[in-house]
Amino acid sequence: MSRPALLFDLDGTLLDTDPLHHKAFVSVFAERGRGLDIEEYKTRIIGKPNAQIMAEYFPGEETRHAEIAEIKESRFRDLLGGRADPTAGIHALLDWAERERIGTAVVTNAPRVNAEAMLAAAGLAERLTLLLIGEECPRPKPDPLPYRMAMEALGATPARSVAFEDSPSGLRAARAAGAHVFGLTSSLSPETLRGAGAHEIIDDFTAPALWSYLDALVARDA
Repeated sequence: MSRPALLFDLDGTLLDTDPLHHKAFVSVFAERGRGLDIEEYKTRIIGKPNAQIMAEYFPGEETRHAEIAEIKESRFRDLLGGRADPTAGIHALLDWAERERIGTAVVTNAPRVNAEAMLAAAGLAERLTLLLIGEECPRPKPDPLPYRMAMEALGATPARSVAFEDSPSGLRAARAAGAHVFGLTSSLSPETLRGAGAHEIIDDFTAPALWSYLDALVARDA
């Protein structure tokens, strides 16, 4: 029997970083004479890989897409700083996963340098060591491939995998990969999360609904 797996998105799931990303994007957009309000950020940018964002917003600057993206990400890291509070309950959840010998991975569209900076700032770098980076996969989220690759690396089947996401693209990817998906309300409404594929909605990792599901998951192994 395959073992269960816990698969975590990063931005907005393990850390509430969307306000910082929005602020970094606003500065880049302002230099090009346009604005970006928070609602547009949530509906058109959140969770998407940089290549897609650059293509949609800067169609006349193809040769500078990588440069623009790096400027934005550098500003985000400056705003992040060296320390950040992770989402409530994550350490207890990882303690439980270690006791139950359940595999864990981070599945994110963030660039690796960002992912490593965020995990270090939140004190999670030594606890979550398997990183599936979207731009390093043949296809990033919303394609399910990064989640499928994480399951394979952990020796888990979709039916025994639990994913945590906060964006429509991530939710669609996890759901298409066959995982049981919890949507976190860090940025979007429960209705939006359900519409994108979340099976259940939680505010953080202390939610009773999450622990009830996990208890039932391991009980099947007993």
